[in-house]
Order: sequence, then structure tokens, then C-alpha cells
Amino acid sequence: MLQAKVELEKAANVLKLLGDKTRLTIVAILKQRECCVCEFLEVFEMSQPSISQHLRKLKDAGMVKEERRGQWIFYSLNHQSDFYGLIEDILEHIPDQTDKIKMIEKVNPTLQCGC
Repeated sequence: MLQAKVELEKAANVLKLLGDKTRLTIVAILKQRECCVCEFLEVFEMSQPSISQHLRKLKDAGMVKEERRGQWIFYSLNHQSDFYGLIEDILEHIPDQTDKIKMIEKVNPTLQCGC
């Protein structure tokens, strides 16, 4: 598969962002399914504003996109990003996040927050 090359500085920024365990986990989860912030609360022991900050950094870098549905925002990987190929390559080397997704689905927090 032929992949586009990205600028060194931009690639370094992507790698820096994914060097954070929380953001790397978020991206790995988003590879498997879209999520609302309230769903990430089930996975991470941190506040909603903290999770939102991580998502904002990923969105600002173009790695994640958001879709508003009513008053809720759902996040997904941006498959149109110049960095998508790099992100996919990185995710090949870490475990999938099926256990965390099962945790989200078991608790089903979208019923509580109204997503």
C-alpha cells in the first residue's frame, strides 16, 4: 500500500501526542468505535474536563473528528487525516482495546447522560 509521507515536524507532533498513554488509548478505542465523552469516563479515572482536553488536542491535530448529535458530541478517528496511515501503523503495535469497549458497553453510560 502506498502511503503519503508527512512533514517531519508534523509527524513528530503526532508522535508526541500519542506518546501520552491516555491519548493513545483514546485513539485505539476510536479505531474500533466512536465514543461520547461520557463513555470515556468509564475507562479513565479522570474528570470529564480532563478527557475533553485530551480529545481537543487530538482534534486540533486533525487526528480525531467530532459529530454533534443534539446536545452530545461523538468522537471518531479522522480517516481523511494526513496522519491516518501513521496512526494505523502505530496501533498495529499495541493491544486492541476490546476489554475497555466491553466495559463501556456493560455500563452503557449513554443511557445516563442521554447521548
